[in-house]
Amino acid sequence: MACFDHPEFDDHESIVFCADARTGLRAIIAIHDTTLGPALGGCRVRAYESDAAALRDVLRLSRGMSYKNALAGLPLGGGKAVLIADPQNGKTPERLASFGDQVDRLGGAYITAEDSNSTPADMEIIATRTAHVRNLGFGAGDSPSPVTALGTWLGIQSGLEFAGVPLSDAVISVEGLGAVGMDLLHHLAEGGARLVVSDIDKAKTEEACRRFGASTVPAGTGHMVEAAVFAPCAMGAGLNARTIPQIRARVIAGAANNQLETPADGQRLKDQGIIYCPDYVVNAGGVLGIPLQGETVGMEERKRRAAIIRGTTLEVLERAARENIAPHIAADRMAQEIILNARR
Repeated sequence: MACFDHPEFDDHESIVFCADARTGLRAIIAIHDTTLGPALGGCRVRAYESDAAALRDVLRLSRGMSYKNALAGLPLGGGKAVLIADPQNGKTPERLASFGDQVDRLGGAYITAEDSNSTPADMEIIATRTAHVRNLGFGAGDSPSPVTALGTWLGIQSGLEFAGVPLSDAVISVEGLGAVGMDLLHHLAEGGARLVVSDIDKAKTEEACRRFGASTVPAGTGHMVEAAVFAPCAMGAGLNARTIPQIRARVIAGAANNQLETPADGQRLKDQGIIYCPDYVVNAGGVLGIPLQGETVGMEERKRRAAIIRGTTLEVLERAARENIAPHIAADRMAQEIILNARR
């Protein structure tokens, strides 16, 4: 696999390929930039179709974390890890512990955390082998998901405000009902939105109907709903040349990472008149809620810190309109300016 010539390589500082024959561990850790501080980013667990797909994902995700942490005003750089395994039966305690050893060898340059298919309980196992795990406890009340959902809710409000669309009675299509997606539904229902949900897990859509009065559409069709907002909260790359012409929402704002399959897809959304709230701006609540070293921060303070997402999202959309560029480009430029200024 090419690394330096890879289309997603962006002068990443380190790319570490991890293997352990004893446990079967296969993982990649990418550190994009540590100008602002150690690289914080979650560990995603996924049975990738190829090692090349895993490399592409970790390169994109780690760059997104650099930009997310910069725009959040945190003294942290950006990194990410992918653990190549079936989330159901390949995420063994032995492999997680071995992954902790790999993180520890980096000496604090990378700090790991939850991500798709990794949990607070997994972090607890990893923390038996390294201190370089996000600075929280590992109980259910310490999950970053509620704060990520709150930030996404604030980003949706900003997108609607920028579009001039009132929230009350607005149709919002939420795709992906994991911990963040389900918490997001709670905020949207309290705000008076009419909810449409989709997920591959029928039990989750049934729960959403029961708890929030949502209606359902088949998995993979949430973007086709005629809605004020489409909120992608599942896996990334769902906004692409195939799906964008099918989108019937005015605004896109969701918790999924890497929502654009390629940078060109951000321009496609702009050309179609769709307001895209960049994913790493909207979903920054989780990192904003993580206490810095030596802090003890309760849930209310974590939520208070996430409140900046509302203003940052509006700032990105306003800059994009002012410069006549796509919002993802505006967000990238803002983050790059913060990092470059810190190097001077």
